[in-house]
Amino acid sequence: MGLHFPNAVGLAAGLDKNADFFNSLAQFGFGFIEVGSVTPKAQPGNDKPRLFRLTGHQAIINRMGFNNKGLQHLIDQVKNRRFNGVLGINIGKNLTTPIAQADQDYAAGLAGAYPYADYITVNISSPNTPGLRNLQLGEQLQQLLASIKNCQRDLAQEHGRLVPVAVKIAPDMSSDDISTFCDAARKFNIDGVIAGNTTSSRNGVEKSQHHSEAGGLSGRPLTEKARQTISHLAQRLQGEIPIIGCGGISSGEDAVAHLKAGADLIQIYTGFIYRGPELINEARHAIKLSEEKHG
Repeated sequence: MGLHFPNAVGLAAGLDKNADFFNSLAQFGFGFIEVGSVTPKAQPGNDKPRLFRLTGHQAIINRMGFNNKGLQHLIDQVKNRRFNGVLGINIGKNLTTPIAQADQDYAAGLAGAYPYADYITVNISSPNTPGLRNLQLGEQLQQLLASIKNCQRDLAQEHGRLVPVAVKIAPDMSSDDISTFCDAARKFNIDGVIAGNTTSSRNGVEKSQHHSEAGGLSGRPLTEKARQTISHLAQRLQGEIPIIGCGGISSGEDAVAHLKAGADLIQIYTGFIYRGPELINEARHAIKLSEEKHG
């Protein structure tokens, strides 16, 4: 995306939604941190309880619903940036904004985040905002990407620099849907793809007491599904658009496997919750060894 990453291990969006802690989180050794998802207006998110640990599976189900303090609060926080790595800002749409007007929320997010982000992620894959995943498909995707690229072009002229825009997709897309998405991403020169978000599947966790809770599943049960999505993207994109692999990384071996599947960078979240900071260094070390071994 035209950026230099100190290392390939990043923090996924969702942990530091409001950019309240990213300067401290940076001390753990992340090469890049993605804050958000942030919406133009503050919103409380879905009713509690909305977060469930499936400890026996090293997994989490959440239906947070883009709870955040709003775009202006996040901007005020990132103005105090001390983090020297790459900072991504993940933007979403407000619950009360109709899907047909989603482009307006993303335009507001782009405009607000643009002066402060190293890259911006357009989140169209959360399962916890009704209708959001429809933006990944068909004419709605085409219209949204066209709007995003027009905004990016105008903002680049205004600020005198091009901030890359990535799109975050779900791991539940079919092979055909992934192919259609890739064609659209190429057509509109999207700068990066993040694969992926949480899954609506409950495969592998059927015996958990929380398996029937609504929301997106993350963690170890997602590993293979995320890797398959990365592989499909890589086969289709052929290196034309960078891929950030996210989902089910619980070890250094997982991190390397995501890269071998076709990712250029990786992000962690649930694995970090269960294993703590040691996972970051383990992943960095495993990636370095793999690079030395394979060149």
